[in-house]
Amino acid sequence: MIAETVCAAVSAAGLGLAAITAYRKRFLRATRIAAYALVPIGLVMTGVVEWAADTAFSPTAWAGFGVLGAAWFLFVTTRAVERRRGDTGKDRKAAKASRTEAIAPAASVPTLGGSARPAGRPTTGSRPTSPGVSAADDFSDIEAILKKHGI
Repeated sequence: MIAETVCAAVSAAGLGLAAITAYRKRFLRATRIAAYALVPIGLVMTGVVEWAADTAFSPTAWAGFGVLGAAWFLFVTTRAVERRRGDTGKDRKAAKASRTEAIAPAASVPTLGGSARPAGRPTTGSRPTSPGVSAADDFSDIEAILKKHGI
């Protein structure tokens, strides 16, 4: 009962302030103030204020808030432990993506004219070149990639 009276008084004061603002030819601001002023009385009319007042004095509602707080605490704690371990889903996805990106697709076979190696792990050491290919032709695959991208 008191909450409804307070909300009605706040709405009346807000509408009075909106009328004064409109009198000063600030119609946009007056309309915005009127909109804010109508919210408390609208909450009273829909029953939200009565529900909130009943909830505030209900031991069952407070127990429910306690259970929600405990659930939130457990969730935050497990996230913190997961991040500390480095066991997040992002890490697993990044590891999986790095494994698949290490294998070159079939379209990226070098254009050196040498024997085409199957796509797999690169061999250690320098790249094998054909007997007739000079050191300047080693960059032909890089040039092809750059031309493909218009660089």
